[in-house]
Amino acid sequence: MANQPTVIVNSDTISFDQKVILALTLLATLAFCYFAQLSLLIPLLFFFFGLQLFYVRRISWQSFLHLTLLLVLLMGTAHVFKLYAVFSLYYIPIASVTMITALLYNDVQLSWALSLMASSLVGLMVGFSLSDMMIFFMGSLCGAYAVKGARRRGVYFRAGILIGLVQLVCSLLMNLDLSVEHIRSTLMPIFLNGFVCAGVVATFLWIFEIIFGEITNFTLLELSDSSQPLLKRLVVEAPGTYHHSLIVSNLSEAAADAIGANALLTRVGAYYHDIGKLVKPVYFTENQMLSVNKHDELEPSMSRLVILNHIKEGLELAKQYKLNQRIVEFIPEHHGTSLIHYFYQKALTESDAQDIGEQDYRYPGPKPRSKETAIVMLADSVEGSTRAMDEHTPQKIEDIVRKVINNKFIDGQLDECNLTLREIDAIASSFVRVLSAMYHGRVKYPERTDGHHGQKSSK
Repeated sequence: MANQPTVIVNSDTISFDQKVILALTLLATLAFCYFAQLSLLIPLLFFFFGLQLFYVRRISWQSFLHLTLLLVLLMGTAHVFKLYAVFSLYYIPIASVTMITALLYNDVQLSWALSLMASSLVGLMVGFSLSDMMIFFMGSLCGAYAVKGARRRGVYFRAGILIGLVQLVCSLLMNLDLSVEHIRSTLMPIFLNGFVCAGVVATFLWIFEIIFGEITNFTLLELSDSSQPLLKRLVVEAPGTYHHSLIVSNLSEAAADAIGANALLTRVGAYYHDIGKLVKPVYFTENQMLSVNKHDELEPSMSRLVILNHIKEGLELAKQYKLNQRIVEFIPEHHGTSLIHYFYQKALTESDAQDIGEQDYRYPGPKPRSKETAIVMLADSVEGSTRAMDEHTPQKIEDIVRKVINNKFIDGQLDECNLTLREIDAIASSFVRVLSAMYHGRVKYPERTDGHHGQKSSK
C-alpha cells in the first residue's frame, strides 16, 4: 500500500482560502505567460492541476503552494535555457521536480501528477514535440519510483542512471536514428539529463526541506541515530522514558505499516514524543527506580502542573535542539486533549468535587491531526496500560488494547486524524500481536539435583 501524504485535509469541498489561492495562481500565471509570450495553455494546466489536488487528493493549500513553487522554479530554469541557448534544451532537469516531490511527500500519486505537469509545462514553454514530452514524462516517472522510500542518499545517482537510460531508450524507440549528429545533439543530452537531475536533487533537497517544513527519510534516519544529543540525554537522565519510547516506537511502526502510514516518521516521532520528561524525570513512574513516588508528597493540583508541563518543556527542548516541525507535532499531539485521569480522580476524592473542573485536568492539545501522531497516542496509552497489568495473557492484552483505543475514540481524540474504523481495527490488531510477542511466556526449568539451576530458556 502506498503511503498517503500527511498534508490532506478533511473537507470534501474546496475551502475559501483554497479558492483564493487557486484564483491568484491562475491570474499570476496568466500574466506571466502573456508578457513572456508563452502558451496560454500553461495557466489552464495550473488551474486543472489545482482542482485535481484539492478535489481528488484533498491537499492543503500550503502544500499546493509548495508544489507550485517547484514548478515555477522549473519554468524559470526552462525560460533561461530557452533565452540564452547556451546548453541544449534536453539538459533541463525536469525529473528533478518529481524526485524532490517523491522524497518530500513519499507519495507516488502526487509524483505522477507532478511528472505530467513538469513535462507538459516545459514542453509548452520551449516548444518540445509530443514525443519529447513523453520521453521526459517517462523519465520523471522512473525517477519518482527510483527514489520512493529511499533511505540512502546515494540513491540519487542510481536514479539518475535509470532516468538517463529510460529516456535514451524511449528516444530510440521513437526515432531509431544512430547518426553521429543525432547522438551528439539529442541522445547524449537526453542520457546525461539523468545525471543533471540527480545533481540538482542532491544539491537542493535540504533547502526545500527547510522551506517546505517537510522531512525526508534521510533526515529521519539521522534523527533515529542513538548518538543524537536528545536521545543520549534520555539514555542517561531518563532511562525509563527512553525504554518506554523504544517500546512505543516498535508498536507505532508496526501499526503504521499495517495501515500504510509513514512508518519511519511514526517510529522517529515516538522516539522524541516524551523528551519533555528530561526536565523532571523522577516525577514520572518509569524513571522512579525506588518505590518512592514523588507525587505522594504533592497535592493533585501540583501533580497536574508537573504532568502538563512536560508538554511545554518538550516543545522548548525541541526548539532548542531545532527539531523539524513534523517531529515536534508528536510532542503535544500524542496526548491530545486527554484527561489526566489518575490525578483528576485523586483530586475529586481529596477536595470538594464542585471546585474541580475536568477541563483543568486535560492536556492542552491539539488532538492528533495526522495518522502518524494518532498512532503514537494510541501506542503510548496502550504501552502504559499493558505494563501495569499483573498477568500478560494474549486475551487480557487484547482486552486492554481494545478498551484503551475505544476510550480514546469515545473521548473524541481521533476526530481530526482521518483514521477509518477499519484502520483503527488494524492498529489494534498490530498492537496485540506485538505486545503478545513481547510478553510471551517462558518455560521454567526445574532445579538440578546437584544444586545448580538449569539454563534459562531462550524461547
